[in-house]
Amino acid sequence: MGSSLAFLLGVLQLLAATMAAYKKWIPNTNFETASNWDKERVPCARDTICFEKDKVVSVFVRSTHMLTDMYLPLNGEFLLASGSGFAAFDGSWDPGCGSGTVLSFVNAEQHSWFNPKLWQDVSSRVDLEPAGRIFLLDEERVPCQYDHVIFQPETSFSVNLDSSRQEIPVQSISLMGQELSSAEAWAEYLRSPSAAWQFHGNATLQVTGTRCPHSSGCACGNSQDGDRICASLLRAERCPALACHSPLRPLGHCCGVCGAVVTLDFKPEFDLQQYRDRVMQAWLSLPKYAGVQMAISKVHRAQTFLGLLPRGSTPVIQIVLVDGEAGVQTGTAAEQLAADIMGDISQHGEALGIPAGTVEVATGSALGGQVAIHASRQIASGTVLGLLFALLVLGGLLYLHRKGKLRLQALHLPRLWDRAEDLNSPKPESGRGFDNPMFDVELPAAGNVEETLQEMAPEGHQTGSLQSLQGEESALSEEHSASSLEFPHFSKFS
Repeated sequence: MGSSLAFLLGVLQLLAATMAAYKKWIPNTNFETASNWDKERVPCARDTICFEKDKVVSVFVRSTHMLTDMYLPLNGEFLLASGSGFAAFDGSWDPGCGSGTVLSFVNAEQHSWFNPKLWQDVSSRVDLEPAGRIFLLDEERVPCQYDHVIFQPETSFSVNLDSSRQEIPVQSISLMGQELSSAEAWAEYLRSPSAAWQFHGNATLQVTGTRCPHSSGCACGNSQDGDRICASLLRAERCPALACHSPLRPLGHCCGVCGAVVTLDFKPEFDLQQYRDRVMQAWLSLPKYAGVQMAISKVHRAQTFLGLLPRGSTPVIQIVLVDGEAGVQTGTAAEQLAADIMGDISQHGEALGIPAGTVEVATGSALGGQVAIHASRQIASGTVLGLLFALLVLGGLLYLHRKGKLRLQALHLPRLWDRAEDLNSPKPESGRGFDNPMFDVELPAAGNVEETLQEMAPEGHQTGSLQSLQGEESALSEEHSASSLEFPHFSKFS
């Protein structure tokens, strides 16, 4: 008998493991729900009930209610269960009502699809029990693209679908006790009057009816609305104060955590469900890890060029480990579990389809060595890769230049002896120069030499013969030639 029961439990666990995640919508707009009224109680016979006339509502009524007065909206619906309804109060004594007051129905349009607090992750469709040791990242608390969505039977609801996307995909939607798992069935429901009162906003739900096609799992797909999710989650309260140094910020989570984050590379044969079961059975079931919780999923890690320019993303498996320790012991149990996981990967990683992994740790201890070592290794590897890439680019440019396909602008690089020559050459002193008559002066023709000398000679002086003048001209020409060789850079001294 015991073996049969164990086998049955094993089969049920296997079936549950192969099923997709189910997310149940928590709030409703039922008439009998006290939180739907401004006085936080269900109306009684002597009360006056008010619905805002411009608000569209869908209200489920489970039983019969006596009323004194009720103001209805211009548009909406009452969904009446069997035997339920409204009746006029006859004025008889009602012991629990008192003198009566005005009760207003609370506006339910602020209930956003992307508020993680309004969803509950359930383990199966049969018992709808909360999940155990596994917790979800904030983005994954909202229905993911391959999840099943459940709206509880015999309830009415109103969901705001404002999103950064035009369509929000899910695998199936169950409402009013009926499961819609195809695009055709969902399109038919959207044509009903109730759909317009239940779903509103700038986006629409898309029922795909498809499951995740990869054994390694699928990313949730809510990253585009990550800011909206965090804004909804942190509207009422901020992130809690943490006891650890340099809290970690897992991908897909709104607040920092103490503990450890393990990031795994994976091969196509990696099985996410089997590996999660391996971690739970091998370590999380141990008494020393009784306070540790784990979130494990596929996420997309952003890639950058030289740590600056974004260049897409790559999928990785992220394991987030947190514990219930306090003070300096905060995160230490999670740190030890992360070390056990990495030790197992070093021995069996290839067989599991995990070629590599990294760990980040944040604990209450003042020693954050593992985090610092991990970061320095990342920086060093990034620097090496950047240098290699720069060398490849430079080599490619030189290759193209040698092939004549790329022309590089010539650069003048002065030689050392040119610098020395410039330093040894004396600079002319300002105000002490003279005009050299042999430069930039046109020599007169032979026939006009005598006339020219007559003009240049001072009064009272006589000029020599033409032969002596030609001799002087020849001497001046030699002097001109010598001057040109001695001062090659100047055409005029001044």
